[in-house]
Amino acid sequence: MAPTLYDEKPEPGDLIEIFRCNFQHWTLYVGDGFVVHLAPPSEVPGASSNSLMSVLSDKAKVKKEKIWDVVGHDQWCINNQLDKDYQVSTVRPICEILKDAQAYVDQELPFCVFKGNCEHFVTELRYGKAESRQVQQAVETVGMAAMVGFGVLAVAGIAAAIFGGGSKKKNKGGEYK
Repeated sequence: MAPTLYDEKPEPGDLIEIFRCNFQHWTLYVGDGFVVHLAPPSEVPGASSNSLMSVLSDKAKVKKEKIWDVVGHDQWCINNQLDKDYQVSTVRPICEILKDAQAYVDQELPFCVFKGNCEHFVTELRYGKAESRQVQQAVETVGMAAMVGFGVLAVAGIAAAIFGGGSKKKNKGGEYK
């Protein structure tokens, strides 16, 4: 169940993380109950079944909407996660964040899940650096799965080489084949 009106009260410049079924959507709170966000054509509240279409889209529109229209019935939280990684002094001044966010409204921008998604968009506004932790985590997860897969194949190959040698037979010339 989504939090009720301002269980957490965002401040202008805060990043809002919205938990969709298989991914998180990110917005920037700009005050008075509004957020600015990068929205691919299929991005609607509760877009779980349509979220695959976001991956296929190469354009997105920057929208300014009421926070509750974007959150819908999904869980959300204020997540200024990079404040810890970057020094708080590297958070851009709020007036600059809000001015830049407003300047992007109604613009169509390139969209790429891996290097230009909604999280990249809002982290660039807040920190001056585009970053997506969910993409980093996905890449790390896929990388670990690949390493495990290659490891299993390597062990199987070594085992076959060691244990597979016992089935050799002599041919007529007395050589093993």
